Amino acid sequence: MRLVAFDFDGTLSDSEMTILLGERMDVADRMADITERAMNDELSYAESLRERASLLEGLAEEDAEAAFDGVRLRPGAADLIERLHDAGHHVAILTGGFERGVEQALEREGVSVDTIVANRLPMEGGRLTGGVEGPLVTGTKDEALESLAEDLDVPLSRTIAVGDGANDLPMLEVAGLSVGYLPKDAVRPACDAVVASMYRLGKLFEGHGIVRRTEQ
Repeated sequence: MRLVAFDFDGTLSDSEMTILLGERMDVADRMADITERAMNDELSYAESLRERASLLEGLAEEDAEAAFDGVRLRPGAADLIERLHDAGHHVAILTGGFERGVEQALEREGVSVDTIVANRLPMEGGRLTGGVEGPLVTGTKDEALESLAEDLDVPLSRTIAVGDGANDLPMLEVAGLSVGYLPKDAVRPACDAVVASMYRLGKLFEGHGIVRRTEQ
C-alpha cells in the first residue's frame, strides 16, 4: 500500500473555492490577487487565507452552500481515485480549502477518499464570521502527510504528493514521489515529475507501477 496525497484547489479540482465564495460578495478579483500572491510564495499561506476569509464576513449560509455546490473535480479525477483504491492505496486530500466544498465535489462524482484534511469557515447566526479554522491554517502539509503516514505505518518513501502551489511545497519536499500538477514556477524545482492532465497523471502512475495499466 502507498499513501497518495492530493492537493485540491488547482489540482484535483479546477475550481478555486475562495473565488466562488468571493463572487457571492463581489470580492472575487481581490480574492484572486491574494491567492495568486500566496501560490507564488509572495505571501504566507496562513496570512493569505485569513485575509481572504475576512472578505467573506457576513456571507449568508445559503450563498456559501451555493458556492460550494459549484466546486467540480477535474475530468478524469474521480476515475483516477477509483483506480488508486482498486490498487489498494490510501487516498488523501490535504487542502487549505474547505471541507464542505471538497465533500460536495466528491459526492457529485460518486467517489470517496480515505482521508480529508481541510479547513472550515465558521458561521454564526447563519452567516460567515470572516474567520477560518482548521488544521491547515497554520499547520503545514508535510506535518499532515507525516502524521498520516505514521498512523498508517507507511514509510515516507512510499508516499506520493500531488500539488500545484507554494503551500504544497512542504509535502512535495518530503514525499517519496512528488508530482506537480500545472505547478507554479516556485514549485517546479521540488517536483520529481510535472503533469498537465489527469490522463497524464494516470500514465505517470502506471509507469511507476502504482496503478494497473489500462487497455489501449
